[in-house]
Amino acid sequence: MQDFLTFIEKLSARLQHPLPAQEAHNLMASSSRIKAKTTPNERTRESAVLIVFYPYKGEIIMPLILRPAYDGVHGGQMAFPGGRAEREDENLIRTAMREAQEEIGIRLSDVTVLGKLTKLYIPPSNFFVQPVVAFMKSRPDFYPDEREVDKVIEVSLREISDKSIIGQKIIAVRGHEVDAPFYQIQENTVWGATAMMIAELLAVIESM
Repeated sequence: MQDFLTFIEKLSARLQHPLPAQEAHNLMASSSRIKAKTTPNERTRESAVLIVFYPYKGEIIMPLILRPAYDGVHGGQMAFPGGRAEREDENLIRTAMREAQEEIGIRLSDVTVLGKLTKLYIPPSNFFVQPVVAFMKSRPDFYPDEREVDKVIEVSLREISDKSIIGQKIIAVRGHEVDAPFYQIQENTVWGATAMMIAELLAVIESM
């Protein structure tokens, strides 16, 4: 437990300093995204995701979710729990917390926010996403919303830090082919915005 708390203390301190931002994002960005150089516009919607760490069986863990397969931009993809901002959300930290509670059923009273990563624009859905970093002192019970979450996948920091899980391939997305880097996590391909957020998170952790 002490190792986990030391990690959390260092991460909290590091998040108060300048972030690697686009330099880290580009490590896992698709070639088409880098060429397009798209930016938010007047119709862009704000959203947020929660990256939450907790200790379990001697490991530092964070949950990802597998979205159900549906005819939408992000159907069947791996992601962090999160979603669009609502009017009642006083800020994007609240958005991330509320959405995580709705999607995977964690108790917000057990969550402590550490800081934020760099906001990331997602052109296909026209969302501007704020990743929020937090921790819990113990492994939560998950109660996934079946409409929004097909599966909760717990990933250790050791696993996600392994360079051998990084690859690059052509990914078919709604009739289009995208040449993208990815993380292969427990038989799941994590690419796109989620992979870019993970890249920045790992860059932050490596610089602690």
